[in-house]
Amino acid sequence: MADKPHRITILAKTFSAAAMEFHRAKMAERGYRMEGRIESAVFQMLEDERSPSDLFDGEPMFAVTFVEREES
Repeated sequence: MADKPHRITILAKTFSAAAMEFHRAKMAERGYRMEGRIESAVFQMLEDERSPSDLFDGEPMFAVTFVEREES
């Protein structure tokens, strides 16, 4: 699939929701693997040259990133 994203990052309010997304969304069957660890972080958006602003009202979210598996 030509328009398939190489990297997908999911944000979730709980660790378990982020962890289960791999199975729920059938990421392995879609050709993805998990990259790194599931981490909690505060996310900010930087637009132009202004100061960054908090996303999600500054509430930490758990992030999990999936990347396309390399063909062997």
